[in-house]
Amino acid sequence: MASNRTFTMIKPDAVRNGHIGAILNQITDAGFKIVAMKYTRLSAGKAGEFYAVHSERPFYGELVDFMSSGPIVAAILEKDNAVEDFRTLIGSTNPAEAAEGTIRAKYATNIGENAVHGSDSDENAAIEGSFHFAGVEVFA
Repeated sequence: MASNRTFTMIKPDAVRNGHIGAILNQITDAGFKIVAMKYTRLSAGKAGEFYAVHSERPFYGELVDFMSSGPIVAAILEKDNAVEDFRTLIGSTNPAEAAEGTIRAKYATNIGENAVHGSDSDENAAIEGSFHFAGVEVFA
C-alpha cells in the first residue's frame, strides 16, 4: 500500500529566484496538505549526508555545493498516493523534458538547478522527512 506522505525541498535556485510562494501554492492546489515545513540552510556536511546515496556519482560534489549555497524550504506533504502524485506534479529531473505545467517546467533552470526535490519512494520519503524534522515538528 502506498504511503500518504512524501518529502520535498524547494531548492536554493527556486528560493533565490523568488518562487517559494508559487511552488507552495501549486503543491496545495494539487491537494497536498503541508504537515511540516521549515526555512533553513543545509551545511555542506548535512547536504553531503542527505545526498550520500549519490556519493559515487560524478555530480555529487556539485550537488552538495549547490544544495548548501543558500536557503531551502523543507516540507513533509500528505495526500493519498503522495510519492507518486508528487513526482508527477514536479516533473522530470531535466526541466527540458518536464511536462508542461509541472513545477520543474515552470521554475527550474536546468538539470542541476531543478527547483525542487521529491522523494522517489515511500521508504525514502520517511527517511528524508526524519532527516529534516523531529517528530514534534510534524503535525497531522
